[in-house]
Amino acid sequence: MLRFGLLGAGRIGQIHGKNIAASPDATLVALADVDKGAARKLAKATGADVRDAEAIIAAGDIDAILIGTPTDTHADLIEAAAKVDKAVLCEKPVDLASRRVERCLKVVEKAGIPLMIGFNRRFDPNFAALKQRIAKGAIGKVEIVTVFSRDPGPPPISYIERSGGLYRDMMIHDFDIARFMLAEEPVEVTAYGSSLVDPAIGKAGDVDTAVVIMRTASGKLAQISNSRRAAYGYDQRIEVHGSEGMARADNILETTVEIAGKSGFERDPAQNFFLERYADAYRLELAAFIAAVAKGKAPSPSGRDGLQAQRLADAATKSCESGKPVGVKVD
Repeated sequence: MLRFGLLGAGRIGQIHGKNIAASPDATLVALADVDKGAARKLAKATGADVRDAEAIIAAGDIDAILIGTPTDTHADLIEAAAKVDKAVLCEKPVDLASRRVERCLKVVEKAGIPLMIGFNRRFDPNFAALKQRIAKGAIGKVEIVTVFSRDPGPPPISYIERSGGLYRDMMIHDFDIARFMLAEEPVEVTAYGSSLVDPAIGKAGDVDTAVVIMRTASGKLAQISNSRRAAYGYDQRIEVHGSEGMARADNILETTVEIAGKSGFERDPAQNFFLERYADAYRLELAAFIAAVAKGKAPSPSGRDGLQAQRLADAATKSCESGKPVGVKVD
């Protein structure tokens, strides 16, 4: 039974907290949040104690720390947990700057603790099945990976202003899943971005509509399409083209009902947002982390996966600003 301390009781913290409480292989001992009301509410729902973050990290009755706090706190909290030999599952990204991530991972490596980064989309049953079939050679050698990721609507401008930008905040999930499908590191990124959804996003220095093209050393290509607006629901699709065919994972709709009539075929819209779309992925992500810690194995996605996705996000941001392709460091 893995004993967890949860840092953060916001939207993502509530997902993780309830999943830990429901797991037969874990228990939620304590949680913390700067919003004491939110912390008390989640503690009541899960049977956990409310403590401050420092006490949770130092506690002898806690084995693992799950970090769901704002991004600018992640690296410091990972390092603090590593120094007291706690396993860590941290929401993406580790930090908004690759160099800070590199320094954090050195602390983790020195401590020798398990660290998993929350790229939950790898655990989506559909995307995981797509990866498995590709790995078994169902479409031959992978040549092009295409990722579509579009939100039903933009977040508040207050969120945009501290998010680090679309490439580092939203598209970082897509950088990771593209790497996962390619099974080879991109070495060059070209990015284009516009503000088409909300002029206020542009005024805040960000884009809300973006396309990225990535190339690996062997010539494999990946393309990512992001938008902060999708009138038809949460758009999450992947297509992989190979030397012997193509494989894809389509959107999950609200129901499987289809109506056929004189005007054609009608289906329901895609599920509305990530809370519904990736509910299974979050549960499976947690189970994978618990299993890795129990078996003494390195969890995946790793800290290095977090670093490489961040390098791609940094390169895309730079490319969008400069209008030129940007090379990507690969260790």
